[in-house]
Amino acid sequence: MKNSFKNISYSIPLKYHVMFWVGYFFLNVIRWGSYYQDYWYSFKSNMVTVTLGMLLAYFHVYFLLPKLLFKKKLISYVFFFLIGLTVFYVVRTELIFIFINENVWPESQTPQSSYAFNHILVVSLIGIYDVGLATTVKLTTDWIVDRKRIEALQASQLKTELQFLKAQIQPHFFFNTLNNLYALTLERSNQAPEVVLKLSEIMEYILYDAKEPKIRLLNEINYIQNYIDLEKLRYGDNVNVQVNMQGEIEAHSVPPLLFLPFIENCFKHGTIDNNKLNVMIDFEVVGKNTLKFTVVNNYNSYSQNKKSHGIGNQNVLRRLELLYKDKFTLNIKTEKQNYIVELSIEL
Repeated sequence: MKNSFKNISYSIPLKYHVMFWVGYFFLNVIRWGSYYQDYWYSFKSNMVTVTLGMLLAYFHVYFLLPKLLFKKKLISYVFFFLIGLTVFYVVRTELIFIFINENVWPESQTPQSSYAFNHILVVSLIGIYDVGLATTVKLTTDWIVDRKRIEALQASQLKTELQFLKAQIQPHFFFNTLNNLYALTLERSNQAPEVVLKLSEIMEYILYDAKEPKIRLLNEINYIQNYIDLEKLRYGDNVNVQVNMQGEIEAHSVPPLLFLPFIENCFKHGTIDNNKLNVMIDFEVVGKNTLKFTVVNNYNSYSQNKKSHGIGNQNVLRRLELLYKDKFTLNIKTEKQNYIVELSIEL
């Protein structure tokens, strides 16, 4: 989990604080220097004003917000904010009077004394503006960082869940295949060695290729064909499977082990005992990026009503929701003793 978040910073680096306030300072120097027609005075006065505004802003952002406002201590928040604003006004006024200019409000159209209502109001608004600007930057930065953290957490959870769902398929598949192999060995069938060979090829696929997020669609179809061959070895002439491919199959990739559960269901619930199992599988790439996957098989009514483990379809549906969100359609239905699965995904 730590690796998922190692690139996310939860505090603004010092250099960005320095860049922000230096830029803000020179912006004010140019702005008020143009207004006064005296850039040297603007430089000196903003050394005082911006420095005090920065201190007031940090007092608000790193103390008043987290310690009081976010904890719903509204009265204490207002009280201490007014104290901070008062200190900002008094210190700014006295420093400008002592070190810079006895006229502490040169921008006024008429002579004004310090500590008059209008002067207090104007200087306080300057402090509030500095606080508002810094607070907006801090809250926006926190929101962006928090959003990245949540996205990283969701991605990590998504990856974990997908790995879990994919892992469920493997023991489920091997359980069925080993059952088939067991039945053949009981019958002392000559087909058992071929089953072992096919099974080893499938294991190689699962252990290596299926670890990747996506594999070539053609490779996935070849893997499915190996599985079908295993079932044909078991059931012989009682099984008829037709696999059709249309469109640019070679040009696309898909998540591994996505289609197998539907095909497993054909053999699990299909008509085999006394009747022939007919399965038709279609892979069709429509346009540039849409894959239509269709499976049709006849089924045994009794088998359909039996309670099953239910891993297959639910597993695939959940993987589709995680991988494709709303960019897929899955329709499962029965028509005239045929079980039909229609899946469309955007590649």
